[in-house]
Amino acid sequence: MQKRNTQQRRQAIVDWVNQQGHVQVDDLAGAFKTSEVTIRKDLTVLAEQGLLLRQFGGAAPLPAHPGSLEPQPGSRVTRTSLSRQKSAIGQCAASLLKNNARIIIDSGSTTASMLPHVMRFSRLVVMTNSLNVANYLTGQDNEPTVLMTGGTWDPLSQSFQGHMAEQVTQAYSFDYAFIGAAGIDAQRGTTTFNELTGLTQTMADAAQQVVIVAESSKFAHKMPNLELAWQNIDYLVTDDNIDPQVKQAITDQGVQVMIATPNGE
Repeated sequence: MQKRNTQQRRQAIVDWVNQQGHVQVDDLAGAFKTSEVTIRKDLTVLAEQGLLLRQFGGAAPLPAHPGSLEPQPGSRVTRTSLSRQKSAIGQCAASLLKNNARIIIDSGSTTASMLPHVMRFSRLVVMTNSLNVANYLTGQDNEPTVLMTGGTWDPLSQSFQGHMAEQVTQAYSFDYAFIGAAGIDAQRGTTTFNELTGLTQTMADAAQQVVIVAESSKFAHKMPNLELAWQNIDYLVTDDNIDPQVKQAITDQGVQVMIATPNGE
């Protein structure tokens, strides 16, 4: 019942945002009689699904796509296509790996899409700040060596953050860091509303190669805080909806852009 109630609330939030335009978190919390923390989680999930734009203090409707948790006629972005898109990105990102690799997997739904493809490799060492990632990895027959960052639980990002997590991460070195992005600026790099950017930067510093995994829709998310600058990123793995001019602008900054295409397309 709880899952159904959450789904219904999120559908209602999408409808509300599409009708009202920009809506504040506190207004939504009052309207749905729930906490602002819960609303922020809802908005984060809905933004990751491409159903609205997460903006400072609230959310706004997408400029081009209809908002619904169910596929609608004429919509370019549906839950099914988003799921296939994420899976393709995860598979493409995992193609960089070899047996015995030492990697970091950041929290987030797009980085988590790598997990089924990561398990094709053996004798991995994986650090993560995500309980979901750790639970998945430790439940596999060919379980890798799993390292947790520890730190302070951040309910907004659903991950561990903070100084202790940074200290633990600094104690290791890795081949790759696979990091998600709340927003992407073609000129600056990855961006976020969350001011807790220290662990992401520490993860990048601890890895020889930094891989950003993100849907091209993240270029529409305008966020004020720079998380990782392009000069600190080696790869961007995204989908084939990326604007060619944007792709070229990122390539010109020394980043290798890998395009993931869902199987059968």
